[in-house]
Amino acid sequence: MQIYPHSKFNQNRDHREQGLQKLLDRLVRSIEQNELVKQTTNQLRESLQVDRVVLYYFYRQWEGQVTFESLSSKEFSILGSTGPDDCFNNEYAALYLAGRVKAIADIELEPIEPCHRDFLASLQVRANLVVPIVIPRGLWGLLVAHHCQGPHYWSPSDIEMMQTGAQTLATDRNILES
Repeated sequence: MQIYPHSKFNQNRDHREQGLQKLLDRLVRSIEQNELVKQTTNQLRESLQVDRVVLYYFYRQWEGQVTFESLSSKEFSILGSTGPDDCFNNEYAALYLAGRVKAIADIELEPIEPCHRDFLASLQVRANLVVPIVIPRGLWGLLVAHHCQGPHYWSPSDIEMMQTGAQTLATDRNILES
């Protein structure tokens, strides 16, 4: 057994306590962030009366996945899905970074790239509304509403509601620090 001087023992204890406090702070921020995203996606899905609202989070430049979803039915779950690698490129990313909002009332009638249409169809999407979540350091994610059971007309107030949701997320301190 090694005996440490009192000051060395206190330094080690203080260092461990600081590390533990940092870990606890990160956990609290994560829980708060998760709760805000959950509330936002649930409120949007209910207000828009759609089948699914998801948060697509970018963990690397233009690579991401669905990390949160609010569903009208479990059959519509796409949690963990990644985007179409060959469709989402720098050109699309730049548009969303500039604030692009994309509303498609019916993917069968919209003039979109075949790979995009096929991707949306594979997720059971018939109509979608995509709004970027932009923070000071760039495109953090996409807030996406999907209607799966048929076409869905997106009103100006629907679009504004989604933009407000995205802005709420983009200005949250926990997201800004993530």
